[in-house]
Amino acid sequence: MSTMKFCRRDNNILYPKEDRDRRTLFFACRNCEHQEVSDNNCVYRNEVHHTAGERTQVLQDVASDPTLPRTKTVRCALCGHGEAVFFQATARGEEGMTLFFVCCSPDCGHRWRE
Repeated sequence: MSTMKFCRRDNNILYPKEDRDRRTLFFACRNCEHQEVSDNNCVYRNEVHHTAGERTQVLQDVASDPTLPRTKTVRCALCGHGEAVFFQATARGEEGMTLFFVCCSPDCGHRWRE
């Protein structure tokens, strides 16, 4: 993991630069001529750690979302309503995309996938 580097001469921050001819990365001070060859090609790394509450979930009011496509070619197995919204997402523990449906009946909201 890369960390902040500071100039040995004047303690200013060293900024990443590249030498395209030699195909190397180095850090250079902007106030003096000090330069150091980088021991790692990683300049910046952003690690995102999710908590369980931040993961994507299907919400109850997804049926009223006007941006999602609707279909009348499926029937809800619980209430028999003939309209549902649908979208693709990755299912937990599975690879690839899954097609999800949500019943548009305001009294139902049943969710299923294909």
